[in-house]
Amino acid sequence: MQILERIADQLTTTRLPLVGVTVSAVPCPDTPVILTLHWHGFLRERLVESDEATCVRVSSVPSSSLQINEHWRELLSLDLAAMEAGWELGAWDVSRVERPGCMRPGAPAREALECLQAFGALTAAFGGSDLVLSEAPDADELVKVAARSGYVTWQFRPVHGGIWGDVAADATLGSDGTRPPPCPYMPVPPSCDGPRQTVYRFGESADRTIAV
Repeated sequence: MQILERIADQLTTTRLPLVGVTVSAVPCPDTPVILTLHWHGFLRERLVESDEATCVRVSSVPSSSLQINEHWRELLSLDLAAMEAGWELGAWDVSRVERPGCMRPGAPAREALECLQAFGALTAAFGGSDLVLSEAPDADELVKVAARSGYVTWQFRPVHGGIWGDVAADATLGSDGTRPPPCPYMPVPPSCDGPRQTVYRFGESADRTIAV
């Protein structure tokens, strides 16, 4: 699963720093995987196309949702790909969350919103600004499956290519905020039988001061 490669391509294309990365999948083999990149940046809108024109509104750069169509059989393979991406891009940790379907009786309404967000399907404008620019043609179908069967998300905050370089006091990072491959940690197999969070911690504090 080329999660790391797709992130690298987008960093080269947009030349914007990342705030965070989300990967979402339903527990069904060979279904598309949604990669959402959360950018740090602002768009300045003007009434005419000129740098000298007065800016009439500033809005945040919307997140980008991309669909990855690759063969996979087990969620564990996605786990490994997300961990490798987080490891090499210098993330402090990678958090995996297993979520139940939001169509079950008694499920809170916020779970439906979280499901839409996870698959980049919440694209409606907020305050006149798009929340997500989606290039995921199967997002709506994935949301339907996730609402019935549940889904899994992986989230991390990259130091390399991200906004966290100035605050990343991490002894495991190189000067450019990366770590050499491969990721040395083994994943814990997801069970997908209820809500559960698993955090893979990679970072090690660079501040070794001991209070006496």
